[in-house]
Amino acid sequence: MKTRSLDSAVTAVVRAARPYATAVTVALAHGDQADVRCFGRVGRGPGAAPCTPETVFELGSVSKTFTALLLAEMAARGELSLDDPVEHRLPHRWRAAKVRSTEPIRLLHLATHTSGLPGLPPGLLAKAVPAWFSNPYETFGDEQLRDGLARTTVRGTPGSRYGYSNYGVGLLGRALAETGGLPYGDLLTERVCRPLGLRSTTCAPDPPGRAIGYRRGHALPPWRIPGLPGAGAVRADGADLLRYLRAHLDGGLSAVRDGERPAVPNGGPSTAPGGGLSAMPGGGLGAALRDVQRLRLRLPHSTDRIGLVWMHRRSGGRDLYFHSGGTRGFTAFVGFSPEGSAAVAAVANTAPALDGRFVQAGYEALREASRTA
Repeated sequence: MKTRSLDSAVTAVVRAARPYATAVTVALAHGDQADVRCFGRVGRGPGAAPCTPETVFELGSVSKTFTALLLAEMAARGELSLDDPVEHRLPHRWRAAKVRSTEPIRLLHLATHTSGLPGLPPGLLAKAVPAWFSNPYETFGDEQLRDGLARTTVRGTPGSRYGYSNYGVGLLGRALAETGGLPYGDLLTERVCRPLGLRSTTCAPDPPGRAIGYRRGHALPPWRIPGLPGAGAVRADGADLLRYLRAHLDGGLSAVRDGERPAVPNGGPSTAPGGGLSAMPGGGLGAALRDVQRLRLRLPHSTDRIGLVWMHRRSGGRDLYFHSGGTRGFTAFVGFSPEGSAAVAAVANTAPALDGRFVQAGYEALREASRTA
């Protein structure tokens, strides 16, 4: 992985994190090679430790891809169906807090942003304002989510229109936790992280080895999102992100070889860095890694498509799957190309820039890695 063009793409990612980031990690998979490149230190000041492949970053909305994989894993086990109405998967004590909708909101709608739910639950913004630039979700917990459901009216018919919703995927995470009988973070560890060998990936707000998040140079406390963890609570280090993406590469290659990539409807344990592609995980997780890549719909006014949470684009004759995320103190991009045997994860300990330059640089690195495979 010594190509000059890919090295330049990594340099562009690091440059895009300036001037506020102190730590940047770029994890790369390219054919049968892999590398985790780390830059800077986990915080400001002379005593800050160097950034390493074990430095943990907040992932923000990249968490949604973990929720999608958990959904697909539970579906593959037969514990639920993507067509299940979400209200059937929520706590019984919440049944009176029913969303106003002409048709049921199904789990598939939540995982494809076609539920008709607004971006945020009713009641969240009012609570978020005092901590808008630090921890806006911190006081929005389980009971607030239940109360918000009772105040929600769906926009249009579920399944008819795309509209990105933190609320929707957060609600999906809550439904999965109820079905699995464990808190979201514990269920994710049991069903996804442990089988894939992800040792640092967690929803705990203050894990060992974490980088400090910054917004315009000001240090921030750990991100907390208790009511909607499936939408943005996951954090991981570069080594885990590499393992996670390479597991998806295996799943995508298996789908292509088996002819499982479906037509798109109209409308609306992996190896350590440096090793070869891993064997597919067994059981429901192996099937789930394929299922999250099945394209479900085309986005309006775009050639982009969506699987389960993952965005999809064709570029240079290759399939690219990708997602970005951010908290108040971190920015993240992840993506992979099964045909190109390529994957990129880029994370930095600074808030997302308005122009999206870090995410765009991560995407360009993915394109470059897929072209040079």
